[in-house]
Amino acid sequence: MMNDKEILILQLIKEDPFIAQNELAEKTGLSRSAVAGYISSLTKQGKILGRAYVLPQKKEVLCVGGANVDRKIQTTGQLQYGTSNPAESSQSCGGVARNIAENLGRLGCDVGLMTVVGDDPEGEWLLEYTKAFADVTPSQSLAGSTTGTYTAVLDLEGEMAVALADMSIYESVNREFVEKKWGYLASSEMVILDTNFPPKVLEQIITRCYEENIPLCITPVSAPKIKNLPEDMKGVTWLIANKNEAEALTGIEISNEGDFFKAAQKIMKKGVEKVVISRGDKGLIYFTNTGEAGVQLPPKVKIADVTGAGDSLVSGIIFAHLKGLSTEDACKIGMSCSMLALQSLETVNPNLNNTRLQETFKQYFD
Repeated sequence: MMNDKEILILQLIKEDPFIAQNELAEKTGLSRSAVAGYISSLTKQGKILGRAYVLPQKKEVLCVGGANVDRKIQTTGQLQYGTSNPAESSQSCGGVARNIAENLGRLGCDVGLMTVVGDDPEGEWLLEYTKAFADVTPSQSLAGSTTGTYTAVLDLEGEMAVALADMSIYESVNREFVEKKWGYLASSEMVILDTNFPPKVLEQIITRCYEENIPLCITPVSAPKIKNLPEDMKGVTWLIANKNEAEALTGIEISNEGDFFKAAQKIMKKGVEKVVISRGDKGLIYFTNTGEAGVQLPPKVKIADVTGAGDSLVSGIIFAHLKGLSTEDACKIGMSCSMLALQSLETVNPNLNNTRLQETFKQYFD
């Protein structure tokens, strides 16, 4: 919380970002050293960025987490283990946070991406491509590091057989990195956080978003990495996970519909307000702390590739949430967005836009 002096100084800086400290001192009746102290406090709070008094630009959404190179290898015949399989390969931009940022950007949201990439051609390519859809200013290139990679092996039907991830770059993200970047989070209407960063960093972001009343959506990267989350998740607005991730988070083996709701309730006891658990081709369940609950079944669509469908689900749900829609309708919009991803060979459907999304929603759910 800002005190009266900090509010006054921030207002003067908004009026004149180039104002000198001695002029601030004159206008506030404070000493120059006192002004310097208040400016330091405002910087730590993320209200201004550095000594140049750069004010963080308001964003609808800031996506925090992974950005990596996606490599897909799909067999051209029935997959056979223990031998060489004829296959076709492709490469695209990926990463959960990055994918969601691109989806939301294509839907017309004002979105930013906060991630780390290596100082290599892959990292440069990722940021250059993504900035057409999202502000990548909050992101950072790390000297001597290698950009993360994700390699998915798909069978003849496009279903994932196995995936391999080199995400070691994210282990270099620490609390100091988040402190320096906090202004970007503080100036966002919603933060979407994946679980690529280390546990202490995730806990730091969750705690501070709670303290500063910043709406937060958590979307796990995988069942192993969901264990990076802290036990206390008070202040988390949304947690959107799949069946395997929900099992890993709760310790509940999910074998029927009732187990899904038991898992959702257990997650809510950690402090989460709204829980969505996807069930693959069986749709999803949702549960909220206000008593909303339901099952949403998916329409049948021809699947080209499942990669990116979960990220698109999250994108659609949060897009609808920002528009003020109910949890039920947000889940329907999320599934509509996911369906568009399933019908594309790309991780993010290049034809995604608000019009296509609304048409899909009306066709299957309205």
